[in-house]
Amino acid sequence: MADEAVAEPASQNPQKPQSPREPQGSRSPDAPPRGGERGGKRGGDRGDEQAQDEADAHDGPEAGDDEAAERAKERERAADRIKDLTRDPLAEEDGEDGPTDLAAAARARRAGRKLLTSGRDFTSFDRSRIGHAHIGDINVSLDARRSGVAMRGGPVPEEELRRLRRAHVEPAGYVRLRRALESRRLLVLGGAPGTGRTSTALALLDEVTRDGAGDGGRVRRVDPHQGEGVRGLVGEVNGGEGGEGGEVGERRGTGYLLELALDRPGTLPPDEMDLDQLASTLAAGDAYAVVVVSVGSAANPLLAGRYGMVCPPAPSQELVTVRLRERLEEARDHESLEHAARLAEDPEVIEAVGLDDLRPAEAELLASLLAEHLLGSLTREELLSGCRSIAAVQAHEWFAGVDRALAAPSSGDGRTPVRSATAALFHPVAFRIALAVLGGGSHSAVSAAAHLLTWELSVQSDPDSTPSRPLFCDDPESDRALSRARSDDGAIDVAGTEVTGQLIFYRGSALPAAVLAEIWDRHFPVRAPVVRWLRLLADDPRPQVSVRAAVAAGELSVRDFEYGFGELVRPLAEASSPRRRVFAATALDQVAGHASHRKAVRKVVDDWSRYGTASLRWTAAMTLGHGRAADSVDAALDALARIGVRDQGRQLAVASLNVVRLLTLPECATVLRRLGQWAEHRREEYQDLALVTIVRLATTGVDEVLDDEPGTPLGDRGDWPLLLALAVTRPELTGTLADLLWTALNTARSRDVAFDALEALLRSASRGERGEGGERGERGERGERGERGERCEGGEGGERGEGREGREGGDRMRPGLAALLPALTSDEHDRQQLEWLLRRMMRDQDRPLTTEQASALWRLAVPARQRRSDEEESHG
Repeated sequence: MADEAVAEPASQNPQKPQSPREPQGSRSPDAPPRGGERGGKRGGDRGDEQAQDEADAHDGPEAGDDEAAERAKERERAADRIKDLTRDPLAEEDGEDGPTDLAAAARARRAGRKLLTSGRDFTSFDRSRIGHAHIGDINVSLDARRSGVAMRGGPVPEEELRRLRRAHVEPAGYVRLRRALESRRLLVLGGAPGTGRTSTALALLDEVTRDGAGDGGRVRRVDPHQGEGVRGLVGEVNGGEGGEGGEVGERRGTGYLLELALDRPGTLPPDEMDLDQLASTLAAGDAYAVVVVSVGSAANPLLAGRYGMVCPPAPSQELVTVRLRERLEEARDHESLEHAARLAEDPEVIEAVGLDDLRPAEAELLASLLAEHLLGSLTREELLSGCRSIAAVQAHEWFAGVDRALAAPSSGDGRTPVRSATAALFHPVAFRIALAVLGGGSHSAVSAAAHLLTWELSVQSDPDSTPSRPLFCDDPESDRALSRARSDDGAIDVAGTEVTGQLIFYRGSALPAAVLAEIWDRHFPVRAPVVRWLRLLADDPRPQVSVRAAVAAGELSVRDFEYGFGELVRPLAEASSPRRRVFAATALDQVAGHASHRKAVRKVVDDWSRYGTASLRWTAAMTLGHGRAADSVDAALDALARIGVRDQGRQLAVASLNVVRLLTLPECATVLRRLGQWAEHRREEYQDLALVTIVRLATTGVDEVLDDEPGTPLGDRGDWPLLLALAVTRPELTGTLADLLWTALNTARSRDVAFDALEALLRSASRGERGEGGERGERGERGERGERGERCEGGEGGERGEGREGREGGDRMRPGLAALLPALTSDEHDRQQLEWLLRRMMRDQDRPLTTEQASALWRLAVPARQRRSDEEESHG
């Protein structure tokens, strides 16, 4: 196309096709692509339809007209069928044009896999004996602290206080806590269990009572079950009531530690008046008291009052260093401390621990493990196994006996509700499970899922009662503290685009899998409500919820495949909803990621592809597209072809989608070779499978089908059409890609959608179809702007024009067209078709292609030497 010709779109071109929808050289709808000039794909007789029409004319005008009209109708029906098959097969439940976000689903799946399969071996630690385990010569006490159970009352030995002074690491804000205690005599200290809040309380009392005297001990623990909590402590300070006796003078200068369990159903926090009375009593007796409570909705009024303060956690690195020094000093090995510090920073050790920060007991355990390894008592494998146990211990403490309080009798004091608040009890537990499944997603999604699970757990525990839950008692800060979670701003997929929102994560890569393993392996009654909950999540329209839940379902199924397959995978694989079948396919692929279960998954998928119902075949096709459910890529292609051609191609659309997904694998050349074989097959169903797959390849974005993280050649081109990305990253396959696209462009029944796909590719480089929203337009027929496409003329409300980001996106994709177009337009006829398409794009009333853009595309397609040769021929 000469530049001056582009400037005159209305000029006559004797070789241009007469119909804008029927470029010259169209083929018979039933004729397979013929072999020819290049690799058996190009050339052939381009005049089949015209010759047949002339032959019909010799038989008689009326007969020829009738047969020509019938053939035209047949061609139209075939073209409509191909067009229908190129639509998104996952959008069936929302209507034939309903949108789905494959890119968001792919990102959610990658995030879920990264969250739950970080290379950790959770079976290396013997979880069946988690309550009492020996690692080398270390006796690890792993008994979980029971909810609401505190130590017995009595004096704290001076030896324990001396050790505390030597080993305690002050958290940030410790001085502020001490000053508050000194000035008010009473401190309500809030913190999550295991964060060192009790040690901090003892350290504070030890400091403020240094000058205290008394035979009963200057620091005393108060049993919360003796008396009435704070009211009982008032009596204890006044005269030792309920304690060990003694007069007020004997208790002057004493510090009291009281741990309140407010998470038990029916337990009410003390009133502000009770705290004032206690403070007054303490001042009269020159005494001090620290009341330790767990953060949560029940403790919020206490922590917000005049006596309340939150206890920050101690720094992890200092904790480990102090504990290491203790261990090595006990062993009289003073030269290994520097070596131990380096070992603690070993990447393999850090990954095995899998926690962002350690709590005091965990730091002590890690220090013991490191010290024993340095002293030769533990092998490196035993060291790593012990490190992996730390997260398992935390999960065990979170869930062991959590509902034991439901069986406890009520106090009968008249203030306790008659009915236990099961929902309030189970919400922290449900939040931890929801965070394990949906971690990395939005905080609102995790919270909503946690409330759903709270309902299921409450109904399972108390089926005769309707669970009730206060509506204004949620506390995000408490949820994070009780679940060792953190939040951060990040990108959230909403309606096919990304927006900034608040994401939530566990503070450690080991906790999600440890939580799932704990509830699945050690608490069998929990499985039923969790399965019901996961089925609810499978229906969620947000990929960040449904896909992440599917990945978690796969991990749970690995731990008990019989149960997971029977309760989760198989029922959803037979569902009528495509979303549920995608859930089952994703879970199956996650199971196939484990070598121990891969053979079983492959057998299941192969049986479904051969003998299954239509729903099971559909699910098998979606599983095969991930690339791990068959022995080889050839076997996966065989199964997909078997599914696609069965029943007159009823499931050809989903089969073609998953053939495209296989093109992101290293065996891409094998997939392209098979597409060529299908295109030349005698059966029309195989030809259609090839044609639909080729068109889908041109209209599918890399980020819709890619499993790799950014940083790979394809991953760095997530906003590219897959066809262009392959042409750049696999240049040896460019000729094959061009030949396949040429086949679709020159086959009558796929010609229209193929030209629409080529137009979308051209626009992607000329104007940057993927702009600031990550959307791509021009999918489907010319009058339709795609399932998620937008107009690209510019303006407001998300319509993108030739802005800087759009031009940069187009400029990045130009190398793909520069590689593909010359191979696609190797002869005069192909260049005529390209010229016709460019002119059609220039005449588009909605978004006309400019002369400069058309000329630039023409120069990409036709090298300068070829343009000079064409000009010489035209002037000769």
